[in-house]
Amino acid sequence: MKSTDKEALVHRCLVEHYEKYYRIAYSYTFQEQDAMDIVQEGAYRAILKSDSLKNPQYADTWICRIMMNEAVRFLKKYRERTVAMGEVPEEGAEDETRDLDLRRALEKLSEEERRIVVLRYFEEEKIQTIADVMDLKVNTVKSRLRRAVEKLKKYMESGGAEYGQMEKGVQ
Repeated sequence: MKSTDKEALVHRCLVEHYEKYYRIAYSYTFQEQDAMDIVQEGAYRAILKSDSLKNPQYADTWICRIMMNEAVRFLKKYRERTVAMGEVPEEGAEDETRDLDLRRALEKLSEEERRIVVLRYFEEEKIQTIADVMDLKVNTVKSRLRRAVEKLKKYMESGGAEYGQMEKGVQ
C-alpha cells in the first residue's frame, strides 16, 4: 500500500472514530479541553507517521495506541496540574465528585492497568483486541484486568477521594 493511501486511510479512521479517540483521551484527563488537545496531537502524529502503518486492517487499533501514548505523554508533561476538591463548581458538584473519585482511582493503577481498563470498560473492546493493541497474550490481559478491577473496587469502597482513605493492597 502506498504511503498516500495509508495517509488517506488514517485520515478516514480519524474522522470515523473521532468520538472513540476523544473518550480514550478523556478517560485519562477527565477534562474536555485537555482531551481535545490530546486527540488533536494524536491525530497529527498518526497522520505524520502513517507511512509506518504495517497492516492497514489494524489502522484503528494503531491509532488507539497512538492516542493512549499521547495521553500518557500529556499527563507526564502536566502532572503538577490537579483539581482541588474546593475548586469543584456548585452546580453538578455530585457528578464532578464522582468523576474525581474515578480519576483518582484510575491514577492508582499502573499505566498498563489503566490502558486495559480504559479499553475494556470505556471503549468496550474485546479482550483479544486489547491483547493485540498492547501486544500481550490474552490470558495476561485477563489477569491484569482482574487485578486492576480489584484495585479500583478497593479504592472506591474505601471512600475514594471523598474521604481520602485507602485500604491495604491498593497502591
